[in-house]
Amino acid sequence: MGVKSRIPRVKAVLAREPLPADDPRCLFDADVPPPPAPRGHDLLVRIEAVSVNPLDCKVRMDTYGGYRADGGERILGWDAAGKVEAVGEEATLFRPGDAVYYAGSILRPGSNAELQLVDERIVGPKPATLDFAHAAALPLTSITAYEAIVDRMGVDAQGADAGKTLLVIAGAGGVGSMAIQIGRQLGLRVVATASRSESAKWCRELGASHVIDPAQPLRESLRSLGMEAADFILNCADLDRYWLDMAEAVRPQGSLCSIVANAAPIDLKAIQRKCARFAFEAMFTRSSLRTPDMIEQHRLLRRVADWVDTGAIRTTLTQKLGPIDAANLRAAHRKVESRRMIGKVVVAGWPARLPQ
Repeated sequence: MGVKSRIPRVKAVLAREPLPADDPRCLFDADVPPPPAPRGHDLLVRIEAVSVNPLDCKVRMDTYGGYRADGGERILGWDAAGKVEAVGEEATLFRPGDAVYYAGSILRPGSNAELQLVDERIVGPKPATLDFAHAAALPLTSITAYEAIVDRMGVDAQGADAGKTLLVIAGAGGVGSMAIQIGRQLGLRVVATASRSESAKWCRELGASHVIDPAQPLRESLRSLGMEAADFILNCADLDRYWLDMAEAVRPQGSLCSIVANAAPIDLKAIQRKCARFAFEAMFTRSSLRTPDMIEQHRLLRRVADWVDTGAIRTTLTQKLGPIDAANLRAAHRKVESRRMIGKVVVAGWPARLPQ
């Protein structure tokens, strides 16, 4: 009898039930079939490192728009760095062997697997000066911060708004950390909120000109610094808590943006008299709705990589775990859910395979 050929499998970490992060059943190791060969604009990427964001925890717990509503198994993960293994017939931006980083699509299998398919138009070249772990900390938060500042609040991408004030609520978190740095690169004076001495120190190290106490009224804190109001306000924490405070602190004809949803109705009349602009930022809009400008995420990730490689901004990795397995991903989820994270937690490398 001939020897039966083995069907290739790849390592992955799956989520099945919406369970707490300290429950071993919430994330588990598995060997799964590899993705199909890439078609169209897709890249097949071999994952080297991933980062965990609040989004991962929300999808695990099925509280993010019903993306696990069918109750089936799902590969989570929306931050990755790795190498291109193969490309689709329409792909022109990358070739096999290229090192890349990206945040993927909420509608597709995630990065917590050895191999992943991703559209090249939302992928950037990995910063050459960073290893895979340090690069994996950047994509989702960089995209979110850049889109919030430039696309949603209208800050000029070439620096024409230099000297204006950006207030970042929750500056020490993942998105806040990138918003401080990107704001500075666009010439803005950045003020951040932070409630602990270590998070305030982190914000200053990233370039915040001032750090204020989020427990105090925002406008009073700005006035104590000699500022009448903020031109731009980015909320990375709690829209319900800060909405009226933001409306009071924004200048007339200024701009507000939130990366978090409101639980209760918000009163838009609070900004009507000022003719202030308000927008939500959701970095998956382009990829999930396949907007005609999807490639803007490739372009902004390339710009962020250039800033990193010239030393203008830095990675926000503060904690690294390894290898990539269920135990370490559960530990990373617990760190994120503690709400005391400064910067980002990354999980890198795959466990060695046992001899066949």
